[in-house]
Amino acid sequence: MPAGCRRRLVAHYGPQAQAWLDDVPDLLERAAERWKLTVKDYHDAGHASVIATAVTFDGRSLLLKAWADPARYRHEVSALQLWSGGAAAAVVEAADDLAVAALELVGGRPGGGERPQREVQMVAAALQGLHTLGRRRGRLNRFPLLADHLQQEVLPRIRRRTRELDLGSWRPLVDVLLPTLDGLQQDTDRLTVLHADLYRENVPFDGRGHPRLIDPLPVMGDAAFDWAFWTVYYDLGNGTDARLSAAARVSRIPIPLLTPWCRALALDGLLFYLETGDARAARMADVLSSLSPSAPRSRS
Repeated sequence: MPAGCRRRLVAHYGPQAQAWLDDVPDLLERAAERWKLTVKDYHDAGHASVIATAVTFDGRSLLLKAWADPARYRHEVSALQLWSGGAAAAVVEAADDLAVAALELVGGRPGGGERPQREVQMVAAALQGLHTLGRRRGRLNRFPLLADHLQQEVLPRIRRRTRELDLGSWRPLVDVLLPTLDGLQQDTDRLTVLHADLYRENVPFDGRGHPRLIDPLPVMGDAAFDWAFWTVYYDLGNGTDARLSAAARVSRIPIPLLTPWCRALALDGLLFYLETGDARAARMADVLSSLSPSAPRSRS
């Protein structure tokens, strides 16, 4: 197992993850034997799971994924199965007793295939399609609620970090935006199953040049959250305005309704980067300034 993978899992889950990591090779081999697969190589990626490539008896390549948290396994696999037929990676096999699944290997290799020139437009259309499926099918599934995530995790940590961190020259910007968080309201007409982790690496492209979403952290909530996350985080500091325009056009959620969600997510990200000493803090501050109601919009 790659040392980086082990290090990230321990950092994410704590020292108690060590025992599970020691068991992972056996878990993968048991799943592979059950599904008649041959395990090939580990793929050094992710913070909450261990990933390896595998091959079927007829030569088809798949991704084997083992989750440290069984609840995260259930939610992720349930979301991918709910989106079956849409622009999400297919679940080929799943073992609830092992918290291991065999997934479609998008593009035939980890990371997927080449990205097309119309990447933004194609990802926006794919996300809209998944939201449509989520509205039709999602109410029959039990996913965590976005409202709980916001009230129990996101907003408390924003307020704590605002109190505790030395924000320096960014203090005025944070102070302007902090009161706007109380105005975030979900629209029940937009409730769907959200991906909620729309980083660029979670949207590989297949061999035909189509996006396939992977690695969701699914919650039930307002689609505006996903569009805002995609706008801010998909390619931090690059093409933000283009993604915001595409989000509004495809989702039909007006920019004035999407922007408060973008600000909340960008503020949360800025404070996290500052607390952890992440060099991306300056880039996020630029994005946040461009979204601030009291600052002139810059092209980010």
